[in-house]
Amino acid sequence: MELSLDEVESPIGVLLLAVGGGALHGLDFADCAPRFRRSLEARYGVVALRAAVDPCGFSGRLRAYLDGDNGALAAIPVEPGGTAFQRRVWAEVRRISPGMTSTYGDIAASLGQPSASRAVGLANGRNPVCLVIPCHRVVGAGGELTGYSAGIERKRWLLAHEAGAPARRSALAARREGEPRP
Repeated sequence: MELSLDEVESPIGVLLLAVGGGALHGLDFADCAPRFRRSLEARYGVVALRAAVDPCGFSGRLRAYLDGDNGALAAIPVEPGGTAFQRRVWAEVRRISPGMTSTYGDIAASLGQPSASRAVGLANGRNPVCLVIPCHRVVGAGGELTGYSAGIERKRWLLAHEAGAPARRSALAARREGEPRP
């Protein structure tokens, strides 16, 4: 399989996007590149990644999200693969609005499987398209930040960003425009 690969700079690390057939197949942080590659190969076997600029406009949408447009990622089509259960979990996670959180237990209950919170956690942890399937919006039963494979600090930043941390957004926008940081 051949996919287009782009990189997007963010305040919390460079992001890698793999796009093909009009859908997002992978999105992860560059420092997690081996996991990103393994995920693609587990789903597709041999994968050729060819550098591209803003494939399908998805990199631009990701930049808009990082600049503060919380709705910019909503319309991006995804092809995450996964089991039927994982796909149900990811669809439910995608329904969590920006700036909001849900618990593993709440998601399990919404799927009609209230005792499956651990399975929901495992599925959430295997999400191959972070941010677009916003696994960072899922928290522990008491609201604690748990289980973000790219690091709790990134999860904390993403939640604060979505809640409206304007200084972070303006610093990124200024850097893109070549201005000094505030």
